[in-house]
Amino acid sequence: MGFTAGFYTQTWFRKDRSQFPILDQAYQILSNHSLQELPEAPALEYGMIRGLLQASGDPYAVFLEPILHELETDSLEGNFGGIGVELVRAENGDLLLYPYPESPAAVAGVRAGDQLLTVDGMAITSEMPIETIQAAIRGGIDETVRITVSRKPGRTPLDFEIARKEMPLPSITWRVHPESPSLGIIKLNVIASSTLEEILHAVDELKDLGASGYILDLRDNGGGLLSESIEITRLFLARGEILEQQYRGQPVDSYSVEEPGLLKDLDMVVLVNENTASAAEIIAGALKANDRAPIIGTPTLGKDSIQLVFDLDDGSSLHITAARWWVPGLEPPIGDHGVQPDITIPADVQGADPALKAAVDLLSHGR
Repeated sequence: MGFTAGFYTQTWFRKDRSQFPILDQAYQILSNHSLQELPEAPALEYGMIRGLLQASGDPYAVFLEPILHELETDSLEGNFGGIGVELVRAENGDLLLYPYPESPAAVAGVRAGDQLLTVDGMAITSEMPIETIQAAIRGGIDETVRITVSRKPGRTPLDFEIARKEMPLPSITWRVHPESPSLGIIKLNVIASSTLEEILHAVDELKDLGASGYILDLRDNGGGLLSESIEITRLFLARGEILEQQYRGQPVDSYSVEEPGLLKDLDMVVLVNENTASAAEIIAGALKANDRAPIIGTPTLGKDSIQLVFDLDDGSSLHITAARWWVPGLEPPIGDHGVQPDITIPADVQGADPALKAAVDLLSHGR
């Protein structure tokens, strides 16, 4: 009688304090009767959390275990062992190097526009994927990599042995176009808190180099800080609406241009592709809706939601969709089809960079 009373008492208390009594019951059955030995508690918890997120129906909800959360944080901060160069494929297939200021490559003597010939003895060809070359250049911090380049005008091969350092990836990179030096290219890698000031600095430097037209490259930019994307958009507009957003149970928040932006008269076009997402889509979408600049490329991803990141006690994290946003006046809405380019360049068009070529042609011959 004592055993029976204790059993039912414990069962009642367990159900009373559990929001998920069926889950608790299933766990007890699995624990007591499964022939397969159960994994440790964290693995079971993580599996339950993933099931919970899947059942929630949120396509962008993510659970990251502690190690993966740490790696993602490092990735967003952009730290890696490298020499600090941007790799650019020229129209003729040559791979050109553009070292970041004060990077190991710049200190070693690599100059903007040097053609990369070899990496640790590996010959660079026009067909080789840039990702393969990036992987060869990057490596352990303080380890050395040997590269050979050729430099105009004589194209004499030059060898450099460069120690890799922990490199912060700038939120943007910039350069003049190698075949059209009157055009400046500003590539946004991520929308960070420093991006606006970096854009202003890039424009000043490119103007000093003789640039009069600008290409804002948002391709493969997965987003970043929403608030910063609004400020960046304001930089390019004289007037107009930018964004509306709404959290669950809250009124709609609206954002518009408060005063003419410092770069409102900049002659520019914008490049996008299917990997342009979230905060980067806000910039492209608002510039399109306000007829500020032509959009060139392929339709963007169409991610019109805001994720909040919650750190859990064990170092893992939950990324949960908490709000929706939209660009007033933009048709079709970004969430339905992404930002639609004014000039579509299909992804399978052959050439070194057909979207960039279209942007150059447009700026060079007027709009």
